[in-house]
Amino acid sequence: MNGSSPRPFSIKIFLPAGTPEGLRIIEKSNWTGVGVVFPRALFPDVKARSEFSRTGVYVLVGPSEEGELPMIYIGEADPIRRRLEQHQSGKDFWTWAVVFVSKDGSLNKAHVSYLESHLLTLAKDSRRSHVDNVTGSNEPSLAEADEADAASFLSDMLSIFPLLGLPVFERPRADRRRKRQMLHLRGKGLEAKGFEGAEGFVVLEGSQAAATEVPSIVRSPFLTTLRRELREKGVLAADSEHFRFMQDYAFNSPSTAAGVVLGRAANGRTEWQDGNGRTLKAIQEAQVKSTAVSEDLTT
Repeated sequence: MNGSSPRPFSIKIFLPAGTPEGLRIIEKSNWTGVGVVFPRALFPDVKARSEFSRTGVYVLVGPSEEGELPMIYIGEADPIRRRLEQHQSGKDFWTWAVVFVSKDGSLNKAHVSYLESHLLTLAKDSRRSHVDNVTGSNEPSLAEADEADAASFLSDMLSIFPLLGLPVFERPRADRRRKRQMLHLRGKGLEAKGFEGAEGFVVLEGSQAAATEVPSIVRSPFLTTLRRELREKGVLAADSEHFRFMQDYAFNSPSTAAGVVLGRAANGRTEWQDGNGRTLKAIQEAQVKSTAVSEDLTT
């Protein structure tokens, strides 16, 4: 949230039913909050838990009929249970959900309105999902101390979402560029730049992408769909003979990033290269060999 260096923390995941695909209770070190993650099918069985009787914020998640990016809905309620019961019958898309409440009841209606408002802003800004909310949420006016508490709670929530496979509130951090080896991809008269990081493969703002797609892309229809979604969301914009990335954007793999840039299926491990023409694959293999040699010398 404030751009400071991440701090180490531990996560505790409790499985009440003893199955990883069932209900999960998530706690973080030195945090007053708790996350409850559950499949939609189990909601009737778990809704009697005390967490659902509290004030909180929640995210519904499911596949999108519009394409590759997930569909989400962000909400807040007091109590959570009543609102989720409405969504059980009123919203069809979601297949699982995560709820965040406080252990000590310290979250009030104004706090969760703040959390909902900021999550909506972050989700729309990252453009990594389809947001089902029809209207936005106005940020409430909070006293300085209350706003600090809500912002701290939000920061802890944001550190947990990626662990759930839901990185839809994140944009690549600009300060990480300096720590990563910059790679290039050239083809069809275009050039793109990016780097591989913890959040995936990040293509940098200003990079170009092919305006047309090769016929063989039909064998990788997800690329066509993803390119369309990125255009609709303004991540890719028409620029002369190409598209241009209007923001840094993280893909789940170098190959997906290369495929979006080139308009065809591509092996990102060989397409992305450094300034000396070394492929990402060669760079990674050299790093592995270097590590192995260092370990041999120390044994």
